[in-house]
Amino acid sequence: MPTLEDELRRLMADDTARLHAAPDLLERVVRSHRARRSRVKAVAVAASVAAALVVVGGPAAYLSAGPTPPAGGPATTSAVPEPPAIDDTPPVPTEPADLGDLGDGKAFGHVKVGYLPERLRWGNWSIDHGDSYSTSYNYKGDDKGSYRVQIFVYENGAVQEVEDRLQTFRDEEEGQDVTVGGRSGYRVVTNVGEDGMAGNPTLFLKLGDRQWAEIIFSPVYAEEFGDAEAVTAELDRIGEGLTSTL
Repeated sequence: MPTLEDELRRLMADDTARLHAAPDLLERVVRSHRARRSRVKAVAVAASVAAALVVVGGPAAYLSAGPTPPAGGPATTSAVPEPPAIDDTPPVPTEPADLGDLGDGKAFGHVKVGYLPERLRWGNWSIDHGDSYSTSYNYKGDDKGSYRVQIFVYENGAVQEVEDRLQTFRDEEEGQDVTVGGRSGYRVVTNVGEDGMAGNPTLFLKLGDRQWAEIIFSPVYAEEFGDAEAVTAELDRIGEGLTSTL
């Protein structure tokens, strides 16, 4: 039985006069060889073809699945790149850092709280996203994680987020621009109707060119004041007592 190399030499007799192998050379070899052997791996055939091209001698020959290369180029073989590995490992969620032990909670980040309504105390909770952070205040005996008043602070890159939100309120004609303690701000009730609640009375206050504060009353806490005017007065007092250390 002729060897694979003999078959290659025979099939290439007419092709080696040119500088490239016939485009169907590999297919012809595989088809002829399979007639005599039941199983031949494609990678072994490709290796044999490359070896035969070197053994035949004469001008260098090309084996390529693409267009005919220019004459005189080096002998090459085309390889199909393996697809990139897919990392299907789900990301591990990470919790934002907190601000640590705030003591009485009246100083956090770059802000000092000068006034808190009676009976409110630090709720032993805070969160830190870098350019934005927050803490909250509740009553002694309240459930852990609950709040009566919450204060968010936005700095540097996070300031744009506040300005975008305020513009949305203006566009939708919700709330109003105000001045509190000589500083510009915006008063609005947010989250109205969510979970059947009356919403959160909220005061946004500009503490500086790179810093805004957002003071929020919970709906339950707001009910203690009886009317919107009393709620507004307390929000303003907290805002007036805020000072920046940035």
